[in-house]
Amino acid sequence: MQLSHERPDYAWVLRGADGHHARVNDRVLERNFALAPDRLIEDWPAPAVATALEPSHLDPLLALAPELLVLGTGGRQQFPPPAVLAACLTRGVGIEVMDNAAAARTYNVLAGEGRRVVVALLLAPRPR
Repeated sequence: MQLSHERPDYAWVLRGADGHHARVNDRVLERNFALAPDRLIEDWPAPAVATALEPSHLDPLLALAPELLVLGTGGRQQFPPPAVLAACLTRGVGIEVMDNAAAARTYNVLAGEGRRVVVALLLAPRPR
């Protein structure tokens, strides 16, 4: 049996994530970031806790014109304030909130389907 390594049609692949780090392509990221199939926004300036998010934190993400924003809120699902959800919905952008591991899986499925999706992950610093 011959095996081949399938490479996606898009530039950025989210290989996995937890509450403290994520692997994008072959890089390990340990600060908040956002990812679209064709763009990586490193050091996304958002707080590490979803309840502290403000609508303005979404501006660089919504500028990418996604049809869906997948928000990873760390090691567990934590909903942002209603104004953050409204910032997406009033612009016709869907938003899904989940833990980072689920957000990574969801992003990969949607990007693989050719959807205009952006994933944003909140990463907490590792305890010392």
